[in-house]
Amino acid sequence: MPERKIAKQKTVVDIQKLYSDKRKITVLTAYDYPFARIMDEAGIDMILVGDSVGSTVAGYDTTLPVTMEEMLYHTRAVVRGSRTALIITDMPFMSYQADVRDACINAGRLIKEGGAHAVKIEGGVNMASTIAAIVNMDVPVVGHIGLTPQSIHRMGGYKVQGRKGEQASQLLADAKAVEAAGAFALVLEGIPASLAQQITQSINIPTIGIGAGAECSGQVLVIHDILGLCEKYSPKFVKRYADVAQIIRTSVDSYITEVRDGSFPSEEHSFK
Repeated sequence: MPERKIAKQKTVVDIQKLYSDKRKITVLTAYDYPFARIMDEAGIDMILVGDSVGSTVAGYDTTLPVTMEEMLYHTRAVVRGSRTALIITDMPFMSYQADVRDACINAGRLIKEGGAHAVKIEGGVNMASTIAAIVNMDVPVVGHIGLTPQSIHRMGGYKVQGRKGEQASQLLADAKAVEAAGAFALVLEGIPASLAQQITQSINIPTIGIGAGAECSGQVLVIHDILGLCEKYSPKFVKRYADVAQIIRTSVDSYITEVRDGSFPSEEHSFK
């Protein structure tokens, strides 16, 4: 009998090799066991347990109400469903902004209690010292600049960033600061494609784009968006690969009909 190959758990080193080999890096969000298992079986490189769970699953209007306990719960569920993907967890609002010590403790909790392999932090120059402190604990960090959802009140909503010269220069400085602080990758969200390309060419860590064009080192999207499950928002940068919401509606409608007309449960679904 041929020996069964056991899939290898991806690490930060594997992601860095994908980058050095100029292979595109694939990332999707997941918030639970079933989605994580399916994505893992499909061969996704990294799974992001995003604080977008607040909008897509909990029904919040923004990501701001999401708590550490919620992120720990969803991280544990995703970790149980994945065998090979690198798991990154978002640090939620106010888990790292106020104090570097708190940031280190909360990052450690996501690794120790949640089982994540890395954490993601929004912010550039202003968060460089926090990123460095977490990296110094041997916790891998992914940065996130551009349209940062935890900063929507300052930005005036979910708006593309970096279209003006001053903004673009600041984002370039942010990217370099995040790299210098020790982050192993950087999410670029909601910025012009030309600026994303410039940033990607200016730093030596992979960039993961979301609404940032095709020249990034990889791409990330929210699983609920690409499956048509989040009908509340429809960003321009999202490509819908399936209409799962309609499949669910049709299935539920059939179930309701069969229960009401008595055709379910049939003898096939009953015990003797």
